[in-house]
Amino acid sequence: MALLLFQGQQFHYDSATMIMKLKAKIQALEEQMSSVTEKSSKYGQIAAEEVPKGLYCIGIRLTTEWFRNLSLQQKINERMQMEAKLRDNSLNHFCVFSDNIVATSVVINSTSINSKNPAQLVFHIVTDEINYAAMRAWFGTTQFKGVTVEVQKFEDFKWLNASYVPVLKQLQDAETQSYYFSGHHDDDRTPIKFRNPKYLSMLNHLRFYIPEVFPALNKVVFLDDDVVVQKDLSGLFSIDLNGNVNGAVETCMETFHRYHKYLNYSHPLIREHFDPDACGWAFGMNVFDLVEWRKRNVTSIYHYWQEKNVDRTLWKLGTLPPGLLTFYGLTEPLDPTWHVLGLGYTNVDPHLIQKGAVLHFNGNSKPWLKIGMEKYKPLWEKFVDYSHPLLQQCNFH
Repeated sequence: MALLLFQGQQFHYDSATMIMKLKAKIQALEEQMSSVTEKSSKYGQIAAEEVPKGLYCIGIRLTTEWFRNLSLQQKINERMQMEAKLRDNSLNHFCVFSDNIVATSVVINSTSINSKNPAQLVFHIVTDEINYAAMRAWFGTTQFKGVTVEVQKFEDFKWLNASYVPVLKQLQDAETQSYYFSGHHDDDRTPIKFRNPKYLSMLNHLRFYIPEVFPALNKVVFLDDDVVVQKDLSGLFSIDLNGNVNGAVETCMETFHRYHKYLNYSHPLIREHFDPDACGWAFGMNVFDLVEWRKRNVTSIYHYWQEKNVDRTLWKLGTLPPGLLTFYGLTEPLDPTWHVLGLGYTNVDPHLIQKGAVLHFNGNSKPWLKIGMEKYKPLWEKFVDYSHPLLQQCNFH
């Protein structure tokens, strides 16, 4: 532009010609910026989905140890068979659904360190077949100040099949497979983040089946694997949900994070049933009353909306939109200090971080990735034992 202006002065271009050239230059720059932004988004998404070498190494070594060491298997199996705590409703039960060993370990470690009575805590981990042996080996040999830890794999749940679970049924559909697993669907009009197969992962959708996963329990606190706990959480279990099923921190500020930001209000089903200005809330730290859940048959509500969205016209992305529909009118707002979000994608008020009981690294910049936000990584890393021989052998840092 500077060059064009200079040339205009030197050669006395008329104003109309100069304006046309400037507009053409601006348009070219805008197209270039758009292309760069699109590439940046794709590369950022790919980086967020990577499995770090160190984390992969830990899983392989633990799996090898599990199948090599039969005495370890026998010892852990005997201990879990005698564990009455797993069904004791006088204790504080937490559940984590994850395939990330280190992240899950941080959740449990940070919770136990900040607990006034760790022996009261029971953690129920559900993972997949691939990571099951490694998870059992790690949590069977690692102590967390007296916390009880159970590891299951969702493949063992006989009720979890395509005839009951809409997500599993949709995975058998050719068009759905093409949408999520093909790189050339709809001429790339849909952003790459909407087509991430993790959004059909059973570990993501298992949160809607918690009463079936834990039939003996009355109340659980659900934690995502990308959180860090820095306060005692026992107070969550005495909160009165006032007959509601889900206790969650609301996330709406003015119009941001209200229902119309997540759902397609041009669709009559959404428009007729849900207030567009209803306040959104967050998954990641939720108190679930399973007695009330079963009484109201909440899972069937989730099934209804999931089946209605087979063509992805109600919402595009993730488990939060179906959660907003499923728990509409069934959610009790919690004090915002229980759950502080945004450490994986934005700047968060330091005072909120200091007061927060649970810090959530939601977003692409997870603390175990190279693209993690450097100023927030120490909040997570202080709960990782980098001196552990396995982490050193795998160069996990």
